[in-house]
Amino acid sequence: MHPSSIAIDSKLPQVGTTIFTVMSKLAADCGAINLSQGFPDFQADPALFDATWRAMRDGRNQYPPMAGVPELRSAIADKVAALYGADYDADSEITVTAGATQAIFTAIAAFVRSGDEVIVFEPVYDSYVPAIETVGGQPVYAALAFPDYRPDWEQVRALLSPRTRMIIINTPHNPTGSLLEADDLMELAALTRDTDIVVLADEVYEHIVFDAAHHQSVASHPELAARSIVVSSFGKTYHITGW
Repeated sequence: MHPSSIAIDSKLPQVGTTIFTVMSKLAADCGAINLSQGFPDFQADPALFDATWRAMRDGRNQYPPMAGVPELRSAIADKVAALYGADYDADSEITVTAGATQAIFTAIAAFVRSGDEVIVFEPVYDSYVPAIETVGGQPVYAALAFPDYRPDWEQVRALLSPRTRMIIINTPHNPTGSLLEADDLMELAALTRDTDIVVLADEVYEHIVFDAAHHQSVASHPELAARSIVVSSFGKTYHITGW
């Protein structure tokens, strides 16, 4: 250990250790199954390791373009078009990041300025609020009420102000599993119409939907798509979170 007298003042002194860190350590300490994270207890398919080895041997191990490998961006565009009928330009409208949490932070940092308000729905995934506060924004909380955890759009309307810059939605929702429906997207479009409000849509669980329900992406709603950043996840899409 090398003790230092240098003071480090946290930008977020009220933020402690995340619940994921706490629960993962408890699971490891107790030999329990870790249900707090996407935490497989088995190895990846050997084909994934083989493909990685081949790509590296083929020279695909250098810095990629900042927006992501063109072939991957094209594949993402094709996937979104097939699922939601949305035509995104792979060169100008799709960016690959090192994980969905980075994408969320980057989107917030790009659009939110000091004093801006960002509406989030509580219970809220734990990375949203620290990202908002880091860039000087102010989180404003809308409640998702038991038992169905559906948004109260009249409550959201009452929370809107001239300083509202962004609304963050999460569907399917973490941690409750609730889904936004087509009517919800219509309400959100009406609330943001003729404003400069940006919608950040965290849709990383888009393919983990049960009971014959259907994920409603903002990408499939042209009016919302024009003012939205949609965040998806390779790990969640292909069920390899944690590998």
